[in-house]
Amino acid sequence: MQEIITEDKDVLTVRKKLTKAGDLDFLAALLHARFSKMAKGDRLIELSRIQNLSDLFQSVYPDKTIEDNNDFQKKILFDFISELYGFYAYLSKDYICFINWLTMRFQLENLKILLRGFFNKIPFLRIKSFIINLPGALSLNLKKLSEAETFDEFIKNSPKGFFQDILKSAAKIYGDKTKPFFIEAFLDSAYFNELISKTNSLKSTDRDYIKPIVDQEIDIFHLMLITRGVMNYNLPPDQLKLFHVKGTAIPKRIFTALLNESDLGLFIKKLEGRVIDFIPLELTKTDQSTALDLSILESLAWKRFNHLCHRVFYTNHMGFGAVIGYIGLRRIEIFNLIVLSEGIKEKFGSDFIRKHLILKDYGEASHV
Repeated sequence: MQEIITEDKDVLTVRKKLTKAGDLDFLAALLHARFSKMAKGDRLIELSRIQNLSDLFQSVYPDKTIEDNNDFQKKILFDFISELYGFYAYLSKDYICFINWLTMRFQLENLKILLRGFFNKIPFLRIKSFIINLPGALSLNLKKLSEAETFDEFIKNSPKGFFQDILKSAAKIYGDKTKPFFIEAFLDSAYFNELISKTNSLKSTDRDYIKPIVDQEIDIFHLMLITRGVMNYNLPPDQLKLFHVKGTAIPKRIFTALLNESDLGLFIKKLEGRVIDFIPLELTKTDQSTALDLSILESLAWKRFNHLCHRVFYTNHMGFGAVIGYIGLRRIEIFNLIVLSEGIKEKFGSDFIRKHLILKDYGEASHV
């Protein structure tokens, strides 16, 4: 007997059933069925009108008992990771290797939370709620990592292999007195460099579909290095050049120019067609006297990611591109559900919440 994915009432779940390994067509068909039930478009607008968290939990998980907002967010993430593991029964070794690297991103995010706790001396109990529940190989030794007294001790108890090696390299460059921002960016950059390498190793019929999605995610990382590193934290641009990842729509020459661009209007124009699709009206009048809302740029970048995933999901509808497109769309769904839960928790109101959702069409959020 072998584990495979099957369609269940709420999500694609894993059950015991004999199936043929490498049955990509069957998996793609299941994902298209799942996509039709995903929280998106009008369904998201409907959910944004909900006034309390218990009604949201009931709408998303009608047959489950959700204790609180933290429990809700952890559940949607855990369900997603479990779903990804379920894909393996249908995929060839090369495809499994690629998706396995995507799942490593969750381990990295947990590691970064623990790093922040270590450098900022935050008690583990205060950050524990932010740790994602991960299965098996993705789990971390939370006890030893949270009790580490030195950076060397933290590294020693980190996962052996890729991330531990990267942390050792970071320690040689930055030591143990640096800002956690640099260590996190170092880890992210290394992860994305490996993702580019694995993408380039795919056969061209898969790579041509998938690479634009991978490039966009990495270029969002590039954008956030600038918006958060330079504009928010006032970090020297020269210290951020190291984190550039080659092979995307933002080459190092453009990245360096963006890091040093003081004219906000020119900065935004350089992003158009690379990491955002177009410059919205509210940003066309941006000048030195205008306070730039950086969240608008990041939201536009994720909208572009959403569009690319939609495109690949349908154009390569029975190929590996459909699987990667679906994974991206699921990530957007999870992002939107978290926005909803946080917005409802803070009583921000439906209009405010809708403005922060990532929707397929730029005008969707305005429909009431």
